[in-house]
Amino acid sequence: MKKLTKSAKEITGRHALTVRVKTSKYKKKSSNQWLARQLNDPYVAEAQRQGYRSRAAFKLIQLDEKFKFLGKGKTIVDLGCAPGGWTQVAVARNKGSGQVVGIDILETGHIDGATLLCQDFTAPEAPQMLKDILHGRPDIVMSDMAANTTGHQQTDHLRTIGLVEMAYDFAKEVLAPGGIFIAKVFQGGAEGTLLADAKKNFEKVVHFKPDASRSSSAETYLVALGFRGGKEGN
Repeated sequence: MKKLTKSAKEITGRHALTVRVKTSKYKKKSSNQWLARQLNDPYVAEAQRQGYRSRAAFKLIQLDEKFKFLGKGKTIVDLGCAPGGWTQVAVARNKGSGQVVGIDILETGHIDGATLLCQDFTAPEAPQMLKDILHGRPDIVMSDMAANTTGHQQTDHLRTIGLVEMAYDFAKEVLAPGGIFIAKVFQGGAEGTLLADAKKNFEKVVHFKPDASRSSSAETYLVALGFRGGKEGN
């Protein structure tokens, strides 16, 4: 068993009770299973307790506990930011300084300390919209984007990898020297060609699955540290 991150120890220790869901003939079995999972998920309860908009906030917290990349004064781009959990964490750890810019095709409610765009990142004009808002080269480009599932595993994987590749290309274009790129990937992780390119452009490239990621999920995160480029002007 792997060693739990600090937040995982605190959260799983705080929420130990099991809630049973009464079955109903008017509800599908899958609906009851989903409800039971939500009620018994310690990260859902803790997100509500701490005011985070989603349990995904703890995935970023645990990524930061592992790699220590967030902090005061960072310029951060959050791709696929809705409903805003990752953005909330980024703003909090910036401690009133730096800049956090988020973008999502879905509307994201206002978050103090962040600039939020309701825009499809895959649209041709989206990257330039982000660059126009940024005060300078970002220290971090992070992406929790995933393609809508079709039920066909290979198709879903290819669609999500396509999003990761677009996020990665954007990161290479805008990151400051020493910058960090983080993106959600599925199955075996990033595709070979993307991984090979990342290893050329970053000092360290690894995959990491936060404790907050459900064990049944195939998701993991590509973490690329120490960007070697970004010396030319924007």
